[in-house]
Order: sequence, then C-alpha cells, then structure tokens
Amino acid sequence: MKKFKDADMQVIIGWVLRLGVLISITIVFLGGIIYLWRHGHMLTHYAIFKGVPMFLQTPGGVINGIFNFRGQAIIQAGIILLIATPVMRVIFSAIGFIMEKDYLYMGITLLVLAIIFISMLSGHAG
Repeated sequence: MKKFKDADMQVIIGWVLRLGVLISITIVFLGGIIYLWRHGHMLTHYAIFKGVPMFLQTPGGVINGIFNFRGQAIIQAGIILLIATPVMRVIFSAIGFIMEKDYLYMGITLLVLAIIFISMLSGHAG
C-alpha cells in the first residue's frame, strides 16, 4: 500500500482552491450575462434604494431563482461557492491530518472548522 505524503495533500488542496475559484468565477460570469441580457436595457434610478430582492434572502429563493435562470440568483450562487472554497480547504486539511495521524494539527483544524460553522450558524463574525 502506498504511503500518503504531505506533498500529495498539498497538491489536492491546491486543486480544490483553483477549481473552486474557477467554477465560482464561471458561475458569476454566466449569471452576469443572464442578468444583463434580461435587465441591461433598463434605466436605474439611483435616488431610490431598493436593496436586495426578497427572493435572494432565503436559500430556497436562491435555488428557485437558479432554476428560473434569474441572473441575480446565479450570481449569488457563485459568490456562495467562492465563500465555500476556503472552507473546503480547511475540510481537506483536516482529512489530510487525519490520514497522516497528526493529531495536534487535526485538533487545531477541527477547532477552526467548528469556529467557522458556529459563526455561520449564529450570524456573529469576528
């Protein structure tokens, strides 16, 4: 059985980061094209602040907007994927440390992951 090396994990983590960014950029770009295709002819009234549309304020609304090819929802999904990319990096690091049986760094990585998830669920940052 081939021994798993730290360099192998670094290569995998590098590819996760690259692919996450490239896929999210592609999704945001396609959402921008769809948005401009549908709304590019409209004039914007900057004196009136409209805020975020209601359908973008819930996960179900974003998913529904993606299936209806709404540009703003697709852009939002790309941004969410971009934010999730470093979280995936932490998850892959934890897996690598578990495979290497490096319990100190595994504990630190799992602590960082727990802090990230608690912050996301509670809505508190910093």
